[in-house]
Amino acid sequence: MKKVDDYIKEKMKKDPHFKSRYDLIMQKVEIAKKIIEYRIEHNLSQAQLAKEMGVTQQYISKIEEGEFSNLDTVEDILHHIGCRLKIEVVPKAHSLKIHPQIA
Repeated sequence: MKKVDDYIKEKMKKDPHFKSRYDLIMQKVEIAKKIIEYRIEHNLSQAQLAKEMGVTQQYISKIEEGEFSNLDTVEDILHHIGCRLKIEVVPKAHSLKIHPQIA
């Protein structure tokens, strides 16, 4: 029986767009986990954290569900809980070209 991880690895090899989407989703999951961990450790509800941050409870809920597009607000929340946001732009693997040096 094929395991989920094996399926994902195979899909990544076959479809570079899948890998990009998967990587982005996993990064969003890590952000959500950090915020949820902070709330649990500090015994805060979404509404209480939202009040501290000056955002709505619904916005905290969306971030925890991985639905966000405003990185400034996400960065503010992560900073508030003692984390920082790191954005990295990397070239697509299939678009890398090696140019020989010209003497």
